[in-house]
Amino acid sequence: MRDAVLGVAAVVPLLLGSVVGGDEVDGRVEMRFQDPQITEASGLVVRDGLVVTVNDSGDSARIFTVDPADGRTVGITTWDAKPVDDEALAPAGPGKVWVGDIGDNAAARPSVTVTRVPFGPGERHLAGTPYELVYPDGPVDAETLMADPGTGRLYIVSKEVFGGTVYAAPETLDPDRPNRLEAVGSALGIATDGAFLPDGQHVVVRDYRQAAFYTWPDLDLVGEVQLPPERQGEAIAVDEEFSIHVTSEGVEAPVLRVDVPTRLARQVAPASAPIASPPPSPEVDREGSELPEAPASDRPAWPWFLTGWIGLAVIVALVFALRRPPKQRGHDEPPPGLDRPS
Repeated sequence: MRDAVLGVAAVVPLLLGSVVGGDEVDGRVEMRFQDPQITEASGLVVRDGLVVTVNDSGDSARIFTVDPADGRTVGITTWDAKPVDDEALAPAGPGKVWVGDIGDNAAARPSVTVTRVPFGPGERHLAGTPYELVYPDGPVDAETLMADPGTGRLYIVSKEVFGGTVYAAPETLDPDRPNRLEAVGSALGIATDGAFLPDGQHVVVRDYRQAAFYTWPDLDLVGEVQLPPERQGEAIAVDEEFSIHVTSEGVEAPVLRVDVPTRLARQVAPASAPIASPPPSPEVDREGSELPEAPASDRPAWPWFLTGWIGLAVIVALVFALRRPPKQRGHDEPPPGLDRPS
């Protein structure tokens, strides 16, 4: 019974993550990771003309710097640590990234850690300073780490089925004691990664199949898009030019540049810095006037109903599995503790 319950629980995120809304968007392959050591890219940062990634659980404490021109690894940074489950990266200032050892599938870790390390060409090793983070209401699983481009403050989004919680780290992290996180809002469920946009006024959070854009700090939903199909979509990054990049787990996984619909791009990026530069299409307004936004009443409601029914079916299955009746005794078998009559 335990195996059945665990099996159902494991498939729930993938089922719910497949129920998506929003426009379908195209993705262009920018490059493929050529390094056979990059097997489970779970975090992504695109800065200074370079791509930085990290493997998730099972790898040592290291990040890879990759040349997007050909996908070759040009630098590896290692540090003194034994990570439990590195799941995310976030920009940490010029030439540096935050590495989030925040994965916790069983929601059992008393604390998680983040470490700020340099990236770039060449090999380097450093001691590394881990900053311990604790949640206000006990452990949760998470794969999303975001850094405010204006303040540098870190945020984590939990990976929960029916909606993630956004947690803020203290403005200044203390390396000598646990840093208590604070819940500040809600976001997409089954979140596998997220990032701030360069303006600091919007964030994007993804799951296995879609991405949602929010205002910051109010976290009002601006729009959603269906991401291109991936083997197991884990990471998303926004570069200095507002371009969106995504990647997946797997050897020689591609890094895709995503073309966000024009009407959405105009809401989350300045006109001088479009999120992507897709070729002209019938959707593009060549005169520069703003395209009308579809009213909320015209948006399809079926994804929400389907998600609800899937969730209800899972809950019912778990309840029945846990309440399975004991094995029935035969008609002639006496109740436990009583002897058969002689």
